[in-house]
Amino acid sequence: MSSLNIPQTCGVMLLPDCTLFPHGGLPLHIYEPRYREMLSDALHGSCFFAVARLLGKEKDDLKRCTAPMGTMGLVRASRELEDGTSNLLLHGVIRVRFTEWLDSPYPKARIEPVPSVFEPESQSRAALEALQEAAETVTRELPGEVRDALVAMTAQIDDPSILADVMAQQFLNKPDERQELLEMESAAARVAWICKKFESGAPQ
Repeated sequence: MSSLNIPQTCGVMLLPDCTLFPHGGLPLHIYEPRYREMLSDALHGSCFFAVARLLGKEKDDLKRCTAPMGTMGLVRASRELEDGTSNLLLHGVIRVRFTEWLDSPYPKARIEPVPSVFEPESQSRAALEALQEAAETVTRELPGEVRDALVAMTAQIDDPSILADVMAQQFLNKPDERQELLEMESAAARVAWICKKFESGAPQ
């Protein structure tokens, strides 16, 4: 991740009941003036901004209304429309902790990256197999072509921490559970949580 030069501060998009995981994709329509300014600054800079879950009504003190951890995203593609709004695809890169909210025309924070490493490494293969089995279970009722594509995608991932995040992005629906999983700093704990959640089939 150091090769990506993660900035120490970044703009933050506050979204209710929305959690982006690393290695996940989030399509966004940027229309609020403050976020249009944020996007412009990002595109003229590092192309990074973060997504944070908004907890209830937005307050002046953003610490009181946002989840403490979110995900830094990289703008993969952005298209500005004639009315000044933009459609873009944000690719999740790394978990971040919001350590200080800064004075800015748009939400902006000082951040602390939270890397994800699966330990112990000797159990990586077993963790991957357990996650792949969970993926087969949770996709069992999907149409054949969709199921085959998703299973093939998970089979290509050889890092259990990445696979856990991809599965959470694709298959986990409840906002509270998504945020709980995002904030688990132990990759092994996330793998165990997902396997237990999905072992009986599609999440409710």
